[in-house]
Amino acid sequence: MPRDLLRGFLRGFLPDLSPWRASQDFRRLWTSGLISNFGSFLTFVALPVQLKDLTGSAAAVGAIGAVELLPLIVCGLYGGALADALDKRKLIVRTEAGQGLLSAVLLLNALLPRPAVWPLYAIAALSSALGSVQRPALDSLWPRIVAHDDMPAAASLNSLRWTVGGVAGPAVAGVVVAYAGLGWAYAADLLTFAVSVAYIVRIAPSPAAHEASKPSLHAVLEGARYAWSRKELLGTYVVDLAAMFLAMPLAVLPFLADELHARWALGLMYASVPAGAMLVSLTGGWASRVHRHGLLVVLSATGWGLAVAAAGGCGNVWLVLVFLTVGGGFDMVSGIFRAAMWNQTIPDELRGRLAGIELLSYSVGPQLGQVRAGGLAAWAGVRTSVALGGLACAGAMGLLALWLPGLMTYDARTNEHAVRMRERRAAAEPAASGPAVD
Repeated sequence: MPRDLLRGFLRGFLPDLSPWRASQDFRRLWTSGLISNFGSFLTFVALPVQLKDLTGSAAAVGAIGAVELLPLIVCGLYGGALADALDKRKLIVRTEAGQGLLSAVLLLNALLPRPAVWPLYAIAALSSALGSVQRPALDSLWPRIVAHDDMPAAASLNSLRWTVGGVAGPAVAGVVVAYAGLGWAYAADLLTFAVSVAYIVRIAPSPAAHEASKPSLHAVLEGARYAWSRKELLGTYVVDLAAMFLAMPLAVLPFLADELHARWALGLMYASVPAGAMLVSLTGGWASRVHRHGLLVVLSATGWGLAVAAAGGCGNVWLVLVFLTVGGGFDMVSGIFRAAMWNQTIPDELRGRLAGIELLSYSVGPQLGQVRAGGLAAWAGVRTSVALGGLACAGAMGLLALWLPGLMTYDARTNEHAVRMRERRAAAEPAASGPAVD
């Protein structure tokens, strides 16, 4: 009996594999994302390192966020309208192939005797545009291939996919960049995009819903009006935007590693945030039993800010790695429950446009955060930039908790939108679940 109790206890913390078992398309899309994310994180590390080597400026590295911002906003919103109006699979395949071509350009530039700086900013902007068009299609596809009640489990598994690439990619990138060169990192990214496309083309077509609007400014505004009418959804956007803008430290990590005399640890620093997220994902079986999603979003965002502040306040590289890992865990908890709220309450015909708004909430913040972190580091120092940003994030969460009572009281069991979507999905559940595993 004690052994059975222990086994049941452990199962409660292991990932819930229900979406993986039930849907072949989920498995294909998950695997494609795992491979693509690994390569993207190689470039994520290599690009700022190359800029640092070419310019020696923290502000120049932070400016990556500035050049990515406008394409992200424009293409994210319009990409949401496209995701509602077009076949989602085709949109994902085309944008994934486009990202591969951009990796090829980075590779060619890195192989030049004197690599140019301007292509790095141009590719960053174009990559932001393609990613912003693709992400709403991806986010709006998951609810079609996963059962309604399995969405928290799917969010946890998707976070695991992202974090595996986020841990392995930066860790490998640190070694590759230091010992093999930037070109190898870009070449590996190009290869992963090719493999990813091969998986995505095998997914079943996902045409637009009959109720979907044609892509237009009116359609974008229709989605924005719906988001504004849902104050608990609005709260998830504001919380994530504030947390990422105020506390995202990634732009200054190359300089923090130098200041701590630990350049060897740069890859580990980049990997530590997704490593913490992966630890949460690997023990994510508990997520399906939590219903107060909004409360967890705010509390975990507060924990993220405090952990980042601690990382900036200590001068020992190993403690920095520990606190960044803890922060990544808190950030993942917030991400899991934001995704569950979105996917369990938003109608299918609006899902792409709302995914475009969500993209802004969790992407604009990090981009602006890079500019903030780089600018403040140039003025007040690297560690001060990291520590003050984390403290500001924790303080902002306290204020937002008071300003957003609807988010704090959200309950997936009783929320009217969640109940309505559960009823709508009940009839279509067999089609959404896909072929079962024999």
